[in-house]
Amino acid sequence: MRVLTGIQPSGTLHWGNYFGAMKSMFDLQAKGEDMFMFIANFHAMTTVRDGATLRKATRDVALDYLACGLDPAKTTVYRQSDVPEVQELAWYLSCLTPMGLLERCHSYKDKMAHGFEATHGLFAYPVLMAADILIMNSDLVPVGKDQKQHLEVTRDLAQKFNNAYGEIFKLPDAYIPETVATIPGTDGQKMSKSYHNTIELFDPSVKKKVMAIVTDSKTMEEPKEPEGNSIYELYKLFATPEEVAEMAASFRAGNYGYGHAKKALLAAYHRMFDPFKARRDELEKDSDALEDILREGAKKARAAAAAQMEKVRRAVGL
Repeated sequence: MRVLTGIQPSGTLHWGNYFGAMKSMFDLQAKGEDMFMFIANFHAMTTVRDGATLRKATRDVALDYLACGLDPAKTTVYRQSDVPEVQELAWYLSCLTPMGLLERCHSYKDKMAHGFEATHGLFAYPVLMAADILIMNSDLVPVGKDQKQHLEVTRDLAQKFNNAYGEIFKLPDAYIPETVATIPGTDGQKMSKSYHNTIELFDPSVKKKVMAIVTDSKTMEEPKEPEGNSIYELYKLFATPEEVAEMAASFRAGNYGYGHAKKALLAAYHRMFDPFKARRDELEKDSDALEDILREGAKKARAAAAAQMEKVRRAVGL
């Protein structure tokens, strides 16, 4: 089964990214699925308007994924822009896309509500996403709840194309990982770049940010309910079940302060991420090796795209 996933290089990856999209992708990789993962630098252009920034962010995303567990021997990783056939297919799909379908997309309306510039790229984002998915003949696409509608658009467009030109595209299914509790940011809200409350994967100020996590005003002596407590919820992501149970018992018993819990969280983070950081530092030293990985991934991705586009071009009369 072919699994396709993508990540926008529109900002530094944080804890929420790792325990959401990244970890679910690594889990599928471990199961031996036919994995394709692309860095969506075309998509990022809807918000990133500086070339040097986009190039660096694209490279950083590749480094982060490779450091944290992406295996290029098991997952084909490539830059979206290295497969120009994606843009060609996006045009063919655009010619079949009803305006009303795009106007109903929640993501576009949400971005408009948050002050984003109303550009064609942002409006037509789901069409390009459909091209990303369909050109790789994907069976399964891991998505968050906020992207599920875009996959439904992909299925709609695949069906419209098939109705018009014959059975070319399979209809991909969404893969929504087992529910992961909302990952709290430093202010208690959902961790999100939009809220400026993230802790980056390899944040040099991680200690400062962890120690600044917002808590209530209960004293150290008072018993505390761990469930719903931001520190405890984050700790559950990094610690063993035994360690989690121990922290919960300490909170409920009293004489255990938030400072103690923050130090435990910081230690658990370092235990998990310090090996990733060491791997990332090694990868960063060898830019040629990184480029070789992306170039080899693009070669495989273009071969898959070429096979699909040969059928598409013949179907549409080109």
